[in-house]
Amino acid sequence: MSGPDLRRAAAARALDLVEPGMRLGLGSGSTAAAFVDLLAERVRGGLDLVGVPTSEATRAQAEAAGIRLATLDEVPELDLTIDGADEVDDSLRLIKGGGAALLREKIVACASRRMVVIADAAKRVATLGAFPLPVEVNPFGLAATHRAVEAAVAAAGCTGPVSLRRTADGRPLVTDGGHHILDARLGAIPDPEVLGAGLWAVPGVVEHGLFLGIADAAILAADRGGRAEVTVLGSLA
Repeated sequence: MSGPDLRRAAAARALDLVEPGMRLGLGSGSTAAAFVDLLAERVRGGLDLVGVPTSEATRAQAEAAGIRLATLDEVPELDLTIDGADEVDDSLRLIKGGGAALLREKIVACASRRMVVIADAAKRVATLGAFPLPVEVNPFGLAATHRAVEAAVAAAGCTGPVSLRRTADGRPLVTDGGHHILDARLGAIPDPEVLGAGLWAVPGVVEHGLFLGIADAAILAADRGGRAEVTVLGSLA
């Protein structure tokens, strides 16, 4: 099966968790986009709920699909967030932020009673770090922050280059919040908690892509002989 087929299978399983009247966090990225598409079909069929998007791209998609939306200022406590991940381990630790929406994604997830990840099973890893770890930083003092992030990475026992993410035309990428992204290509992160704490101690770091102790479950879809087989890590209850 193709990647889109697997993403849709994981999203379809997550849709079973949605109930009328929910306050629902809507994630960002390709798998979350598949979920929003399926959710929109249910909304057109009469399902009433309110969604809080984690990025401007998700907001535009959900609005075009007719999903009723609100902000976290209007709805500060959510029932459930459904979002994708770039990596997930068996302890439900995540790397997120490949789409540069990590700050809003983490804010929305932490405002939710539950967070459920949906992904292709290829995103499941034994050790986090093969996917570059995004670190969202303030543009002010960027060079100094960059050096401090490199030092925090080394102090956490990690090795690998840390580079500024750029757009296709070579300009620094700017997030929805007006920040930049440093990508740490580490290969492996021996202790995500230690690295996360070290990054938080760096002035200029706005957020990092390690989601630790936030996800309650992960729905992972794999190709098994041409059909999608869904595995659940954690609890969907």
